[in-house]
Amino acid sequence: MKASVTRKGAVLLGKYVACDAHEDSRSLRIVTHAHADHMGGLHQSLRNCEIVVMTAATRDLINVMKGSRFLKRGNSQVVEYNKTMCFKDEQITLYKVGHILGSAQVLVEDIEGTRILYTGDFRIADTPVIQSDILVIEATYGSPWRTRNFANEAESRLVSLVEEGLEQGPVYVFGYHGKLQEVMQILHEARIRTPFVMPERILQITRVHQKHGRRIHRPLFLTKHELQSTLQEETPFVAFYHMSWRRKIDPNNLQVCVSGWEFNVPCRQIGEREYVVALSDHSDFKGLLEYVRQSKPELVITDNYRAGDAYTLAKQIRTELGIEARPLPT
Repeated sequence: MKASVTRKGAVLLGKYVACDAHEDSRSLRIVTHAHADHMGGLHQSLRNCEIVVMTAATRDLINVMKGSRFLKRGNSQVVEYNKTMCFKDEQITLYKVGHILGSAQVLVEDIEGTRILYTGDFRIADTPVIQSDILVIEATYGSPWRTRNFANEAESRLVSLVEEGLEQGPVYVFGYHGKLQEVMQILHEARIRTPFVMPERILQITRVHQKHGRRIHRPLFLTKHELQSTLQEETPFVAFYHMSWRRKIDPNNLQVCVSGWEFNVPCRQIGEREYVVALSDHSDFKGLLEYVRQSKPELVITDNYRAGDAYTLAKQIRTELGIEARPLPT
């Protein structure tokens, strides 16, 4: 097969490329974006592969998360979007994708002219659809039950929730890297100009986003003591924390959790002063089917290594679109 997904999560394209996990038999590794489930075995790839490829933004995010010396362990190379590189007898092109900063979809064209495409994680509203012969697609929300019918209502609800909360004091936002910075930009564009405060790691990641064009007004890093002083002075602010901190913050303040695993309503109250907003950086089920429809492949492989509904998605692609589809690994 010209494409597959291994039991360790490597997406194999053509003869030479492995994406998002290490594979001993492949000499070129591509990191589609800087989320942990797409960086498996990266230290092995740096040690053993001829080249490890990524976008400039992904490189900068990895430098923050793993240290600036990590990528220097091997031959890492930055490739721009839409610029084709040749590796032996195959051509490789990275295309922009709506997910987190630096995310890429990967097209490999082999010597026979077969177009083999891996979407990586994506949100279809911000993603150009690339035509393919063989398509490997994510399956995070691959079930018909994983459909959102409220368009951009989540963003407007998020803004109004934060505005209302700031009238009573600080607001705490919890999410994952990339999602937090998206929230910062939404609030910035809504002209919310109260201070944005965050731990040092999130501040460093936010500065990478600013470097690569995300519009966020100047974020602040406050120590625990400084944050307590700000609270005592009753200065309104929005604080941004990783999802893992969700149960470590004073519940007396308004808390907003941004999560893609919400499908019925754009915003849901789950506690006295706690809400979940359905902000996702993945396509829902309809978006996944639409990408397949527009890409027009002859074969689809649904990614069954990462969390999602790969079996269901493959069945729905066969049923609704009449295209051969199979989940891998089985």
